[in-house]
Amino acid sequence: MIDELIARAREFAEQELRPVALAYDESEAFPRDELRRAAELGLTCYDLPEEYGGGGVTGLGDSIRVLEELTWGDSPIALVITQGGFFAWPVLALGTEEQKRRWLPALCGPEPPAVAVAITEPGAGSDAAAITTAAERVDGGYVLNGHKTFIGEAHIAERAVVFATVAPGTGARGITAFVVEHGDEGFRRGERLPKLGSRCFPAGELHFENCFVADDRRLGDEGRGFSGLMWVFDRARVQLAANSLGIGRAALEHAVAHAKEREAFGRPIADYQAVSFRLVDAKLKLDQARLLARHAARLCDDGQRFSTEAAMAKLAASEAAMFATWAACQTLGGSGYIRDSPAQKWLRDAKLDEIWDGTSDIMRLIVARNLFR
Repeated sequence: MIDELIARAREFAEQELRPVALAYDESEAFPRDELRRAAELGLTCYDLPEEYGGGGVTGLGDSIRVLEELTWGDSPIALVITQGGFFAWPVLALGTEEQKRRWLPALCGPEPPAVAVAITEPGAGSDAAAITTAAERVDGGYVLNGHKTFIGEAHIAERAVVFATVAPGTGARGITAFVVEHGDEGFRRGERLPKLGSRCFPAGELHFENCFVADDRRLGDEGRGFSGLMWVFDRARVQLAANSLGIGRAALEHAVAHAKEREAFGRPIADYQAVSFRLVDAKLKLDQARLLARHAARLCDDGQRFSTEAAMAKLAASEAAMFATWAACQTLGGSGYIRDSPAQKWLRDAKLDEIWDGTSDIMRLIVARNLFR
C-alpha cells in the first residue's frame, strides 16, 4: 500500500506540480486546482486515520516518504496539499472523539477547507511559552483577545486551531488550544504577508477582539495545550525535514544534469573537481539528513521520545537543502539566477525551513540542552 502511494505521489509531483511550479511562484495564486486533484488521489489526507475518512498512513516514517516525493515536485504546493494534516494533529492529540468526528472528516473530502494552526505572535515565535493571546473564562466558554502572525493560510482559513493562554504570565502552564471558525464574532482574518519564497503557500495574520469561543471548542483541559503543541512541533519538524529533502533532491538532480551537459574549455563541467566535489557534498549532506529524519520517525512510531532527534533532523535537512540549492545555483551560474530557472526558486523556498517551527538556532539549543543534561 505505501509503495503504491509513494508512486502515486511521485507521478503527481512530476506530471502536475513541476509544470506549474514557476507560474504559481510568479503569480502567488492559491493552487486550488492542484488541491482538488490531490484530494481526488487521496494525497490531502493520506496521513489521517481511516475512521475519519483518511488514508490511514499514520506512521511518521511512511508519511515523510510520501511528503518528500510531493515536495520534490513543488514544496509550497505540497504544503497546501498537506495543510489539513497539520491542523488535524492538535485535534488528534488533544481533542475528544466528538471533536475529532466534528472537524476531521471535512479534511478528507473532495473540497478540503482552508485551515490554519495559530501559534506565532509578533513577540512569540520560537518561544511558544511566551504566547500572550489571552483566553478569559466566561459563562459558557472563553473570550479570546490577541494577534497571531506568520500563520499559514490565515487570510483564507475557514477554521483554525488557536493556542492561547488562560493564565497570562504563567508561561507554558496556561497554554490552551481552541478551534475558532470563520464567522465567529470578534475573529478577523488579516492581510496576506508577502514572502521571499514558498509564495503560493500563503501566510497572514489573525486577530481576536473579544472573540467568544464556546466550551466545546476547547481542545483538552486548560493548560494542556503546551504538551500538545510540543507533540505537534516534534512531528512537524520531522515533516519539515522531508520537505527540505524534497527541495534539496530536486536541486541536486537538476544541477547534476546540467553539469553533465554544460561544457567549458572543451569538457563537461562535471569533469572539474570544483563542480563535482560541490555536488558530492550536497548529496552527502542530503543523504545524512534523510537518515536522521528516518531515525527520528522510527522513534516516534515506536512510541519513544524523539524531540532531540526531530530537532537534529530538521536542522540537518534544512541546512542541507540550503547548501544543495546554493550549489545548484552556483553550478548553473547565470542561467540559475534568472527568474525562469527553478534553481533560484528552490533556493528561496528552502530558506523558510531554516526559520519556521523553530529556527536553526533553536534546534541547536534543543540538542545542546540534551547533550549537556
